[in-house]
Amino acid sequence: MEPLIGLSSSGNAAQDTAGAAGDLIKESNLQNFRADVIDASMQQPVLVDFWADWCGPCKQLTPALEKVVKEARGAVKLVKIDVDQNQELAQQLRIQSLPTVYAFYQGQPIDGFQGVLPESQLNEFLKRVTDAAGVSAGGPTTQELLEQAEQQRKDGQAEEAMQTYISILEQDSENAGAFAGLLRCRIDMGDLEEVEQALNELTEPLRSNPEIQAVHSALDLARQAAESGDASELESRLAADPDDHQARFELAQAHFAQGRKEDAAEALLEIIRRKRDWNEDAARQQLLKYFEAWGPTDPVTQDARRQLSSLIFA
Repeated sequence: MEPLIGLSSSGNAAQDTAGAAGDLIKESNLQNFRADVIDASMQQPVLVDFWADWCGPCKQLTPALEKVVKEARGAVKLVKIDVDQNQELAQQLRIQSLPTVYAFYQGQPIDGFQGVLPESQLNEFLKRVTDAAGVSAGGPTTQELLEQAEQQRKDGQAEEAMQTYISILEQDSENAGAFAGLLRCRIDMGDLEEVEQALNELTEPLRSNPEIQAVHSALDLARQAAESGDASELESRLAADPDDHQARFELAQAHFAQGRKEDAAEALLEIIRRKRDWNEDAARQQLLKYFEAWGPTDPVTQDARRQLSSLIFA
């Protein structure tokens, strides 16, 4: 079975672009400092994070620093230096407390700070550095790209959405939102076996991420939809017997397969109205799966959830 387009079998960005994130954030040492920092800073700003394994604040700062660097989308690079392994370098640069971050440009330190900063101040620091270097922060943010890709997918532009998700993964191969979105695109395209393979090969923490868990539900629903019956035949059965709840349940699956979300939700809500506990609460459970697949901000999810609450708590 071939891996997903744009993904390796381990769920990372495509191999031909996998080096992008690796070049953006890397660990270095005394021997490679000139190449990784001094020489690299001739082209763009390079942030140097001095840290140690025993340093608790370092473990708070580094993930936040990596996040803002990734969101800058190539405007700056980040180099991490373990001072315990590079004491001579730390002495040369007069590192007196941890964490310490220096920004280098054109071979010289141009800014820096000590201690842990909140994300808002890290973004301010990054802006000062990029402004001083006269470089742009790299276009839309990761969140803006995620929203763009989701809208593309909703508009039926699966290929375009995939490319947007891949561009995010090129900078951040562990971005759960982008990876989940890419898998949903492949579900939309009917590549169910490939999606299952990718999900099975995930490692933590992606495997337990809520967005990835929602993909599992979407995959289950897609398989059910692929086996759904003919909508016109199911509607004929309901016309003959409005209490044929199995027919209505299957009709919901058929609507879901056709992307008719309002009709799918309404069919399940009607079962609940007529017989709430039918088939061990199957209609409500299926509806909750639809909510998870569509997402909490989808207007159909929000409206159907309100109706469901009214029916349950009436």
